[in-house]
Amino acid sequence: MKIGVLGATGAVGRQMLACMEEHGIVAEELRLFASERSAGKELSCMGHTWKIEVPSAQRFQGLDVVFGAVDADLSRKWAPAIQAARALYIDNSSAFRLDPDIPLVVPQINGRDVLDAKKGIIANPNCSTIITLMAVAPLHRISPLKSIIASTYQAVSGAGNKGIEELEMEQRALQEGKEFTPSVFPVQIANNCIPWIGSEKEDGFTSEELKMRNEGRKILHDPDLKVTCTCVRVPVFRSHSISVSVQCARPVSVQEAADAIGRFPGDVLMKDGYPTPLMTSGQDQVYVGRLRPDPVLDGGIALWCCGDQIRKGAAANAVEILDYILANRA
Repeated sequence: MKIGVLGATGAVGRQMLACMEEHGIVAEELRLFASERSAGKELSCMGHTWKIEVPSAQRFQGLDVVFGAVDADLSRKWAPAIQAARALYIDNSSAFRLDPDIPLVVPQINGRDVLDAKKGIIANPNCSTIITLMAVAPLHRISPLKSIIASTYQAVSGAGNKGIEELEMEQRALQEGKEFTPSVFPVQIANNCIPWIGSEKEDGFTSEELKMRNEGRKILHDPDLKVTCTCVRVPVFRSHSISVSVQCARPVSVQEAADAIGRFPGDVLMKDGYPTPLMTSGQDQVYVGRLRPDPVLDGGIALWCCGDQIRKGAAANAVEILDYILANRA
């Protein structure tokens, strides 16, 4: 295989390279694309050193797979050239997630949807959506979900390297008694929580909150699924945490839920203690704990889950999509 990574120098792009190595994916050639300021620098992967180059339609030619780790605007800009090159484009941005002709895939949940990639594009879901659905999909298989109520507690790295740098800068400034002006987040994030991620959309919900509803419906193939979500940025460097309550078509007991989650590939059920961001950082599993009956939802289940949003919430999920394709190709 010849593989390209669009946005190779960012946090997700670098993690994609690491995940490919960990998953044993072997490429005859890697073409690493980034902005002009990174062109000519080098990154190591698969036992070789590869030069970073500026993307061009010509350089997509001959590639079998391109991983996208850029924002939605850049993804839309380069997708036609990748399609023209007949490479499979696995895109981590939001650009194509809700396109009805493009699969939106979490391999453990709806891996077979990759077979419908008629446009040569497969979309990677939002990080919080992936982590949440990994926790509740096992219950959906027991009895279809009727509703999801979720509150996310999202690490600053969800805003990229600049989010990490801003939290570090604010922490230093607070320790040294210096003034600072936030630029990445709307207000100070150090020692604080910000209940607003994304832009304002319908009925006062943000774009980040609606991703849980819209993407969840598509992944679970249920256009009527009821979802409400509140997304909160917290002063944690890595790994997102989500509090979730679900109601299924029929009541599901805590024991049934625990058994299903414990068997589900990619999930780790914690019977003692509870998941935390530090515990889950640097790995691909989603940890689920604090299972209990929800006394508000008839027959509902409440739980807490954590997952590394750069890995399972982005880069690792994209690489697992390629794993699934390679394992299931004719």
